[in-house]
Amino acid sequence: MNKQKRTEIFERLRAENPHPTTELNYTSPFELLIAVILSAQATDKGVNKATDRLYPIANTPTAIHALGVDRLKQYIKTIGLFNGKAANIIKTCAILKDRYNSEVPQDRESLEALPGVGRKTANVILNTAFGQPTIAVDTHIFRVSNRTKMAPGKTVLEVERKLIKFIPEEFKLDAHHWLILHGRYVCVARKPRCGACVIEDQCEYKQKAIE
Repeated sequence: MNKQKRTEIFERLRAENPHPTTELNYTSPFELLIAVILSAQATDKGVNKATDRLYPIANTPTAIHALGVDRLKQYIKTIGLFNGKAANIIKTCAILKDRYNSEVPQDRESLEALPGVGRKTANVILNTAFGQPTIAVDTHIFRVSNRTKMAPGKTVLEVERKLIKFIPEEFKLDAHHWLILHGRYVCVARKPRCGACVIEDQCEYKQKAIE
């Protein structure tokens, strides 16, 4: 795919949704961090249901750490892998309290050192909470990048690096959200909704499902 096509794709996605953002509910970088940790192998809707109960009770590292693992589990038990996530969140809260004055660090190395935080989660925090032009490649972005041929790759890291290299600068900050939403609602896994797609004529997917 050439630069002209990529530019046209993002111009259309921007026109359709000028101010994209995450569908996770949060009011602070810390709330976003916890929500993203919880979102692994879970839906944003499911995470929001849990955090809507949790955050009015505890929404700081000190408050959540004070809950302890067992009480925290009661708020997040509807989410997959909640046992491991609860343990990681309590450990992360302790580190944030002890090392970072209860603030979420704004660099990748410090974020990825937190329990339960990998590269994808760090990218989400850097982008959405701190306005850095990172791209967190989840299953949706991986699928869209390969299907459209925008940034084909065999691994998540390969796709991420190609997206950072090829996406025009003016679109990089919001590209993460546009691609996730496009994969979640239009370029879906089983049968992409090509007939309802604003970038269908720019996409290089050879098996388009035109309705």
